Amino acid sequence: MKDKFIFWRTSSWGLSLLLVLPILAIFVTAMGESDDVFAHLLNTVMGTYTANTFWLVVGTLLLALLFGLPSAWIMAMCRIPGEKVLQWLLVLPLAMPGYIVGYIYTDWFDYAGPIQIFLRDSFGWQSVHDYWFPDIRSLGGACFVLALVLYPYIYLLARAAFMEQSVSLLQSARLLRCSPWESFRRISLPLARPSIAVGMSLVAMETLGDFGTVSYFAVNTLTTAVYDTWLGYSNLNAAAKISAIMLVVIFLLISAERFSRRKQKLFQQQFEHGDDVRYTLTGTKKWLAMMWCWGLVSLAFIFPILQLGYYAFHYFAESWTTEFQQYSINSLFVSIVAAVIAVCVALVVNFYCRLDGRSKTAIPLRLSSLGYAVPGTVLAIGVMIPLTSADHMVNDLARDWGLGRPGLIFSGTMVAIIFAFVVRFAAVAIGSVESSLAKIPPSLDMASKTMGFASTAMLRRVHLPLIRRGCLIAGLLVFIESMKELNAALLLRPFNFETLATYVFNFASDEQLELAALPAILLVVVGLVPLVMVNRSLEQKH
Repeated sequence: MKDKFIFWRTSSWGLSLLLVLPILAIFVTAMGESDDVFAHLLNTVMGTYTANTFWLVVGTLLLALLFGLPSAWIMAMCRIPGEKVLQWLLVLPLAMPGYIVGYIYTDWFDYAGPIQIFLRDSFGWQSVHDYWFPDIRSLGGACFVLALVLYPYIYLLARAAFMEQSVSLLQSARLLRCSPWESFRRISLPLARPSIAVGMSLVAMETLGDFGTVSYFAVNTLTTAVYDTWLGYSNLNAAAKISAIMLVVIFLLISAERFSRRKQKLFQQQFEHGDDVRYTLTGTKKWLAMMWCWGLVSLAFIFPILQLGYYAFHYFAESWTTEFQQYSINSLFVSIVAAVIAVCVALVVNFYCRLDGRSKTAIPLRLSSLGYAVPGTVLAIGVMIPLTSADHMVNDLARDWGLGRPGLIFSGTMVAIIFAFVVRFAAVAIGSVESSLAKIPPSLDMASKTMGFASTAMLRRVHLPLIRRGCLIAGLLVFIESMKELNAALLLRPFNFETLATYVFNFASDEQLELAALPAILLVVVGLVPLVMVNRSLEQKH
């Protein structure tokens, strides 16, 4: 029977090693002979870049906790007017790319923005020397903007954890006359700590990998160091060393999060149907809760999307160009291809794991998912190293055979972007397909074998019809994530090739936010799809 798995075993291991190759390439290149560029960076600016990165992550985490945790507890444990609408609206900022919100807030709060102009006109101030106003283009401003778009990670996970807590514990707290604050501090918060830790790790990794926001705000971090070293100094070796440092930090963050809850086990009864132990807020508490939630939604989503809509409406003729249409087609093409490939990879590694059933067969599945933890800028370095080597190999072979030089057929074409998207987002497809396959009873597999079905026929005639919806969701999620990806596309795009994300970034970087509004709205609308799906599944569970 094991001989029948040769195709699936070979394919699964081959695909997983291919997807983990960029990560291995970064470490192999980083361990190579050092050069003067990296030594110069290490002796001059690397300390500043590292400190900025550390404080950016810490500041964003603290603000994301401040935004997400109270909102999650209010939505899960309190009754306020409009809560059904707020439950959805509080998730929507996650669909806003951080660099777009950063451009809008800079446009508002800069010296030439409407807010400072209004203050100068109202109070008679003549110049910046007459008053003090916080600089939005600073480390603190970057933390604030990133926290606004990333707090939903903490909100979603913390809210789900609060909703799953035992009714008996909460009722016991009320019988002991615990106030809502004491109930939150002594019961709800400790029980939700694992979920909050996962949300914080996601926020930290997204912050660590951000390039668009910190670049526009002129905050030099390790991510911008990778970009500048590669394109500014044209030194791939030094960029790989910085990327390896970032990867080590990311893996340490993930390991620390898992180690912190290694012995923590929670056994609790969820809210039973019909049980409602939420607090009914009245008076000042009700208005404060509503002001907090609506204010957060307004700052993070409503005001920015209204501003984009205003620009898109008034500059529609200038925005609706042949370039915009062509770049939209480019994004659609590479995202669709990446989604199809990612779903195929997910099917192969998950089906092999199901066929064999031994613990070691899960190794390819886990290896294929490692790329999701790698920032796009770092991943671009890892993708470029093996693809460049493959280009040299193909050109050398073609020259030896007298066929001429075909050129950069891997690193200089859409192959690089598509490969990066598959490596980055294959984990999303793998998780969706894995959960769908887990719902199919093993008895169907045994019945198929009894009827003489080979493994390929079993997948085609039994499993695929049953997991079709999961595959469609997996492809949709990878497609949406690929449409929004900026970092990898910015570094790996071929000449005269743009995606919607890079198109928006280029316009906004040139202070032409009005012309970037229409494609930015399209990216936001596309990003809303997975949020609706996640929130709907959360509502169905509860």
